[in-house]
Amino acid sequence: MTRIIEHPILGKLEEQKKVQITIDGKPYTVHEGEMIAAALLANDIKTFRYTRHQHKPRGIYCGIGRCTDCIMTVDGIPNVRTCVTPVKEGMAIETQQGSGKWKEGDRGE
Repeated sequence: MTRIIEHPILGKLEEQKKVQITIDGKPYTVHEGEMIAAALLANDIKTFRYTRHQHKPRGIYCGIGRCTDCIMTVDGIPNVRTCVTPVKEGMAIETQQGSGKWKEGDRGE
C-alpha cells in the first residue's frame, strides 16, 4: 500500500520517525505515532481479530474508537482499540482470537 506524501489541502507532509514493531511475530517498520490500525493497513494487513463464537475475521470499521472491530492484543494486553492507539518503538501486536487472553504476569498484579 502506498502512503500519501502530499495532501490536497495540507500540502507536503513532513517525514516522520520510523520505528520497529512486530505483528504476529514478524518485524515491520512503521511511522512513530501513527495509529496501529493505519500502520497495519499500510502493510496490507486487514484482519485484526477473529470473533469469539463464529471465528469470523474483523478489521477496521468505525475508525474512531467506538466499536470493537479493530481490537488486538498489544504488548500482552487484549482488547486494545488499534484505531486510536499510537504506535511506539518495539510494540508487539497480535491478531486477537475471540475475547483475547492476558499474557502471564501482564495484568499489573
